[in-house]
Amino acid sequence: MNIPQSNLPRVVIVGGGFAGINLVKRLANKNLQVVLIDKRNYHTFQPLLYQVSSSGLEPDSIAYPLRKIIKKHKTTFFRLAEVEQILPDKNEIITSIGHLTYDYLVIATGTKTNYFGNKAIESSSMPMKTVPQALDIRSLILQNFEKAAIADSKEEREAFLNFVIVGAGPTGVELAGAIAELKNNILPRDYHDLNPDDMHIHLLEGADRVLPPMSKHASKKAAKFLNKLGVKVHCNTFVKHYDGLTVTTNSDLTMESETLIWAAGVTGAPVQGLKADAVIAGANRYKVNQFNQVEDYANIFAVGDIALMTSEEYPKGHPQVAQPAIQQGELLGKNILRLIENKPLKPFVYKDKGSMATIGRNKAVVDLKHYKFGGFFAWFIWMFVHLMSLVGFRNRVIVLFNWTYNYINFDKAARLIIRPFKK
Repeated sequence: MNIPQSNLPRVVIVGGGFAGINLVKRLANKNLQVVLIDKRNYHTFQPLLYQVSSSGLEPDSIAYPLRKIIKKHKTTFFRLAEVEQILPDKNEIITSIGHLTYDYLVIATGTKTNYFGNKAIESSSMPMKTVPQALDIRSLILQNFEKAAIADSKEEREAFLNFVIVGAGPTGVELAGAIAELKNNILPRDYHDLNPDDMHIHLLEGADRVLPPMSKHASKKAAKFLNKLGVKVHCNTFVKHYDGLTVTTNSDLTMESETLIWAAGVTGAPVQGLKADAVIAGANRYKVNQFNQVEDYANIFAVGDIALMTSEEYPKGHPQVAQPAIQQGELLGKNILRLIENKPLKPFVYKDKGSMATIGRNKAVVDLKHYKFGGFFAWFIWMFVHLMSLVGFRNRVIVLFNWTYNYINFDKAARLIIRPFKK
């Protein structure tokens, strides 16, 4: 892999997500050789993927080159590769471009879409975990508008204008609100030959309310906002089958739709090679102790969504969102340095900064420890937090400009089919 030989301890980090890049920053220019490996050459700000899908932002607004993050780190290297296997007995990994030894290995591979074993849904639905997938959804939405304009029958037109989103967590709720704004603001102006009333957005959720991870106050507010935008919410509803056109559920609800977006859950993306009991079945996450060490491995760590650390407060592990990943990455950076210096490690304690979701223009919900609120002020806080969390000054400027433009003009400027999508 052409990594220079060095007398410095080598830390190999697999994954350039929130946990990975915050760990890299903590280890910057220390007496270490750091190797960051990822199958993509950029970090993705996943909380705003839905805005790429719904034509609100271009992908370069939420993606940031990994090499740019490490460009001033003289002993840090990046390799574009996929890690295929870990050989813990040899302190070595096998990647798509070669082998590499390590002194300390950090797994930060995150999650992938969970289809719960339903192969039909996996082959016919649209996931939204990566930038290419978000671009595919954007292209499909716009292509469906174009096909609806030339449809021969009302049934065919309705299938193109029926959008089904499965999963009413933050991702599903935010995407449903964004597509509803396309219906309310873009369709009447761009497609004079289509009736906006023929377009329907269905949000399906298996639980009894939207935003199940958040408070009931947030769920009630979000449901009210969605209803105001014209989104049809179906709770206690599971999708049993989807063949690319017909959506079959556990109830009498059946609908024809050319677009089913799957936002119903994620599962861990572990790497092969560690003991079977190191990975918790079902969740596919590594079982780690309070120092993020993988069980039975002193020099192998897991951080972020792929790590499952249980505690009295979090018996099922920390939520798979950005903040636990960021905090674990930062603390592990300090702990690796302490480990090298033979100092005691500091246990991880999650500082919950709250959760939030936006449902569209001037509509958001925020859950803080002692306060829960929604509406314009919540929407403003949501925008500020996400803007400041973006990696790179340029990305913040571009996103702020786009949001300002969209707010003033009721517009979504990225309505481009750059790469047509074919099912």
